[in-house]
Amino acid sequence: MIRLNLLPHREQKRQARRRQFVSVSIGLAVLGLLIVALGHVVLASQTENQNSRNALLKSEITKLDEQIKEIDKLREQTLALLSRKQVVETLQTNRTEAVHLIDQIVRQLPDGIYLRSVRQTDTRVTLVGYAQSNARVSTLMRNIEASPWLEKPALVEIKSVQLPNVAGRVNEFTLNLQVKRAAPPEIAPIAAPGAPPAAVPGAPPAKAAPGKTASAPAGMPAGGHG
Repeated sequence: MIRLNLLPHREQKRQARRRQFVSVSIGLAVLGLLIVALGHVVLASQTENQNSRNALLKSEITKLDEQIKEIDKLREQTLALLSRKQVVETLQTNRTEAVHLIDQIVRQLPDGIYLRSVRQTDTRVTLVGYAQSNARVSTLMRNIEASPWLEKPALVEIKSVQLPNVAGRVNEFTLNLQVKRAAPPEIAPIAAPGAPPAAVPGAPPAKAAPGKTASAPAGMPAGGHG
């Protein structure tokens, strides 16, 4: 017996293929959405992890900044204390400087020279006086160069003047010189961790004793040998 299929089998096959294509497309779309969602979750997790690490780093940096500020304060306090200690040591070393200065001026002053004033500013000393001749001023400068406590004499000015109650004219001179002073101990700079040594601005410098001025009464030469 012969059997004939009179149904539209080609149309059924096309519909079956179409349903299969739609199913595969939907499956691929769902798979793609799952992959995108999974990638988003992974990226979000990594981003959150990195943000937490960044927050931790910022917190640690803030703590380190506070510690550095404390170290800087301690360093400044240490330098201030060392500077004060250096000033005290310098004053202690040079407390007899005025005595040596006056003693050396008296010892090195040649005959025929009289001093009107002696002014000291730090290690610089300015002598103002009268001399019978220029040669006596030169002798004074040579004596100062040979002194163990004085050095670097420099003549600023010399001129002829007439003093009251003094017969004839005399030479008025101004002379600068230096007091020999022991160099103060150096303070080693304290550098911050990881930073090169540097000087701290504003640190007080060592100061010598204040200047002293000795003047003779008006119209009368003072000091020296006649």
